Amino acid sequence: MIELWFDPSPVDQLQLIWLLDYLSSHAWPARKLKLRLVTDDLIMMRGEELGKSASHIPAFAVTSREFETARMTWQAYRASTPEPCIDLLHSDLSALLMLRPDLLDLLAELPSPSTGLGATEMRFLELLSRGFANTNGLFHLRSQRRTYVFGEFELGSLLEGLALGPRPAVAGLGDELRTIDRKNLRARHEVYLRSRLSLTEFGKAILAHQEDFSRYNPIDRWWGGTHLTNDRLWRYGPGLAKP
Repeated sequence: MIELWFDPSPVDQLQLIWLLDYLSSHAWPARKLKLRLVTDDLIMMRGEELGKSASHIPAFAVTSREFETARMTWQAYRASTPEPCIDLLHSDLSALLMLRPDLLDLLAELPSPSTGLGATEMRFLELLSRGFANTNGLFHLRSQRRTYVFGEFELGSLLEGLALGPRPAVAGLGDELRTIDRKNLRARHEVYLRSRLSLTEFGKAILAHQEDFSRYNPIDRWWGGTHLTNDRLWRYGPGLAKP
């Protein structure tokens, strides 16, 4: 028997549906799978805690329903537009209980119709307006940020996009990040730590929904299989808006 333990976070659930989609075409492991419904971060649990948790975390066999739900979700997320993911919201995703809230979290990271920024970028601006001036608070205080899609490396890229573009929304991030190799994580981390951040007037206007970040700054990133650029900017909130 093979047990799958996955965190409830969007990234972990994406890994789960990718794995189930892959294993569905392999008969032997597919027949041996059980899935645990974990509601806490596994990284915070020690080995003995995992052993104790096994007695009260429900496990169920992975059946054709779970495989089919994973397959259609993974294919939708890989699509060249977010439209298939919107369609998924009208589907029965109950075979994998974490999927619907995580899908909504992922969609919230698409650019907003009014600001051109996703949920995490907007939370950065909100936290800075409340006096959070260092990257540790922005990156690690998840209970304050209340977004859970991105890891630290991706959070850094989002912050740099806000601070180092032609018209910055954030001031105070070390300008040397423009030239430090992205693989040199130690040097980049040191710059993050000594930076003291604040909102620019433009950032305040975005936070007030009076300006659109994408009108003045380049957008070039991926959301699943969707390439977001200024000319191809899919927006979400509350519905999906085509470019």
